[in-house]
Amino acid sequence: MAPRNKEQEAEVLAWIESVLGEKLPPGNYEDILKDGVILCQLINKLAPGSVKKIQTKGTNFQLMENVQRFQAAIKNYGVPQEEIFQTADLFERRNIPQVTLCLYALGRVTQKHPEYTGPRLGPKMADENKRTFTEEQLRASEGQVNLQMGYNKGASQSGHGGFGNTRHM
Repeated sequence: MAPRNKEQEAEVLAWIESVLGEKLPPGNYEDILKDGVILCQLINKLAPGSVKKIQTKGTNFQLMENVQRFQAAIKNYGVPQEEIFQTADLFERRNIPQVTLCLYALGRVTQKHPEYTGPRLGPKMADENKRTFTEEQLRASEGQVNLQMGYNKGASQSGHGGFGNTRHM
């Protein structure tokens, strides 16, 4: 498990505040996000109507459903499955750095949505750099010997002797 990075956690909270347009309640990073209410409000701000029902209070099971709804909504929004944290990572504080990475991934994916013009989180996404080569350009490298393929000017181990013999200089 990766160590926690307090600067990244503070940056994530600041981004959430600026997207929502309101101050978050005071407290620890994981306590603020634990019940999933703020996460659901965040994805509804990015993609309106993503989470239809948000439980503001109830049993732990009902609050965990908020987190699961958030996870389903960000997957639909475009966050890759590999980057989405498990519910227990947040709710039971098993892997808080994974939660932070997931929120960074969400911030990164917002850049792919042209309708979103709000604040950014993390580095700018790279633009696609499509290249086209002619058939002649693609065939140009076939005549060269690739030195990474083990070519060593004909060196071999012939005449070395048998296994276990010492090397005579």
